[in-house]
Amino acid sequence: MVVRKILFNGNPLLRKVSKPIKAITPEIRKLVEDMIETMYVNQGAGLAAVQIGELKRLIVIDVSEKKDQPLVLINPKIVAKVKEEIGKEACLSVPGLEGKVSRFQQVRVKARNLHFIDVEVDAEGYFAVAIQHEVDHLDGILYIDRVETGSLKPSREDDDEQ
Repeated sequence: MVVRKILFNGNPLLRKVSKPIKAITPEIRKLVEDMIETMYVNQGAGLAAVQIGELKRLIVIDVSEKKDQPLVLINPKIVAKVKEEIGKEACLSVPGLEGKVSRFQQVRVKARNLHFIDVEVDAEGYFAVAIQHEVDHLDGILYIDRVETGSLKPSREDDDEQ
C-alpha cells in the first residue's frame, strides 16, 4: 500500500466528472488499497479516487470508531434520499476550512463492491453525509459549492466533528 498525494482545491482535476469502472483489474485493487491507506493516514472518513488524481467512479468510506471497517463503493449511485438537515463538513481536499452544508440524513446507494457484485447500502446520519460528500467528488463537486452562505470558516483542530 502506498500513501498517495491528495489534490487540493484549485486543482482542475477535482472539477471533472469521473469515469465508470468497467471491471476489477489488478490496478483497481491496488488503487483501492492505496485509497484506504491514504484515507487512514490523513484521518479522513472517506476518499474519492479523483482526490488522488484518478478519474474513476470509486470511493472508500470508514466512519467506524476504530477505523477498521472500510467500505469500497464502485460506480456508486444514490437512489433514495430522506430528510434534509444542515451539518458541519470539512474535506481533505480543502484543508483548514469547514462549513455548514444541507445533506440528506438517510440515503440508499447502489454500487458494486470489490468483487464487482451489485450491492445496496442504506446509510443514515454521518455515514449518509459521508457517502453524499464522496459521490459529489465523483461529479466534480466540492462541499464548498454547497456550503450555506457565510458559514465557511477556518476549522478548529480541537473539534472532532466534520
